[in-house]
Amino acid sequence: MAEIRNCKECGRLFQYNGFSKICTKCQRKREDDFKSVREYIYENKGATITEVSEETGVDEDKILQFLREGRLEITGENSALILECERCGKGIKTGRFCDACARELEKELKSGFTNTKEIKARKSEKMYTAERKKRS
Repeated sequence: MAEIRNCKECGRLFQYNGFSKICTKCQRKREDDFKSVREYIYENKGATITEVSEETGVDEDKILQFLREGRLEITGENSALILECERCGKGIKTGRFCDACARELEKELKSGFTNTKEIKARKSEKMYTAERKKRS
């Protein structure tokens, strides 16, 4: 049976697909907002978040969310003053983590996956006698 949830943005019920926490109508609106922000930025290089928000009608929070998702990037002087790395607090231009923290997290994740593969491989290499296998 399909899971039904409330949309995080508008509150309407929708069929949850396991990925998005918002309904398809809100997803379309969000994409339209992103397109208008992107077009405004291309036409008005160097615009501030406040200017973009006022001219496009898109909330500053939503624009910051686009930056956190890595869909937009801040360029120019003082570009790293708006976003901070969630791990070390260093100023960044896009995303959630600075390059150093992203590399470190990736390294940690990869080592975790490697260790579980090695453990599974060791478990499968054990030998049993026929009698012991029957008792189990």
